[in-house]
Amino acid sequence: MATILFMPESAYGPTNNCVGIGDILRRRGHRVVFAAEASWKGKLTALGFEEDLVDLAPPAEEEQDAGQFWKDFIRDTAPEYRKSTFTQLETVTKPIWDALIDGTKYCEPQLRAIIERVDPDVIVEDNVITFPALLTAGKPFVRIVSCNPLEVKGDGVAPVFSGLPAADRGEWDAFRAEYDRTHRDIWAAFNAWVVEQGAPALPELEFIHEGDLNLYVFPEIADYTDDRPLGESWHRLDSSVRETDESFELPASLAAREGALVYFSLGSLGSADVGLMQRVIDVLGTTPHRFIVSKGPLHDEIKLADNMWGAEFVPQTKIIPLVDVVITHGGNNTTTEALHFGKPMILLPLFWDQYDNAQRIDELGYGVRLSTYAFADEELTGALDRLIGDTGLRARLAEAGEEIRRRDGLRKAADLIERTATTP
Repeated sequence: MATILFMPESAYGPTNNCVGIGDILRRRGHRVVFAAEASWKGKLTALGFEEDLVDLAPPAEEEQDAGQFWKDFIRDTAPEYRKSTFTQLETVTKPIWDALIDGTKYCEPQLRAIIERVDPDVIVEDNVITFPALLTAGKPFVRIVSCNPLEVKGDGVAPVFSGLPAADRGEWDAFRAEYDRTHRDIWAAFNAWVVEQGAPALPELEFIHEGDLNLYVFPEIADYTDDRPLGESWHRLDSSVRETDESFELPASLAAREGALVYFSLGSLGSADVGLMQRVIDVLGTTPHRFIVSKGPLHDEIKLADNMWGAEFVPQTKIIPLVDVVITHGGNNTTTEALHFGKPMILLPLFWDQYDNAQRIDELGYGVRLSTYAFADEELTGALDRLIGDTGLRARLAEAGEEIRRRDGLRKAADLIERTATTP
């Protein structure tokens, strides 16, 4: 039996990804410990894991919901999402890195103590930033990328966070230059601190090291590897869909209606923008289709139309197989899960890699990217009708989904981590 320590980012996407992989390893008899952020207390033990949690900032006086820090951050920066990805480098992306760096520095002593207590055989991080304690522990280190794989940069692919097209390089250099201008100083200071902690220097303008083993979650049908080949330590997981979600039965109020069935979610963070959620819901309410809505943390403030059912949390991996189309913010989990089940998408990106996922799905013809805050009503309803009526596309995606599921990325990840943990 091996001891496997997971440290996911304090957001539902990376944490759910680690839960899915960790559950396979746990069922194989391994000891699985989560060094998650403290607001996840109790949620991981309920799934059979050990918890040895960290604070990324001084503890709040009151108990917080899981991932509350990032929900608050997204709410406070929401006005910036109306701006271009170029402008967001300074007003959204850099502040996210600033917050991540603060959390990394704050929890470094805690992580060192956790590693000493747990004594893992392998350490698995699903995050975008380096934690030096994970690298200086003398243990095999596994990096998981559960964001769009443009996070692994290359000259032949568009710059990460840009949402720029693969076929037009006209703005690539300008975006990279602006990223350098806005991030050079914070990267240099963080790199100096990382080295002070005894870890290797970071790659140029990167905030995280590669691991002994590197995994990334993205289906081959949408991948960039022809334009940016990866080294032998990198392994693609075509999907990584957890098997821990509760079962789901279509509510009677929807089962009794006619029309296509559509899933709408802006993720645990994007759904905190109640104004945007309500705008989309009001437009969708005018259509003859049926909708399942993931309402998110401010669910009490969201009013659904008669052709909808929703809740604060819904078992997404059990719902997507039932629907005809997915409307999403373009988070990597939802995007890859939609492809896993062979569903076309409408994408309304807000920040970070969501623009890259939206652009990739649109340029490959697997869905439609819309301007999140500036779309006209008929653009949304028209895109929905086109995707529902495109039987050829839906058949191609259904076939692709069968192949993605056959590749079983969840168990591939567990196999690779298990081998890393047990091989001298």
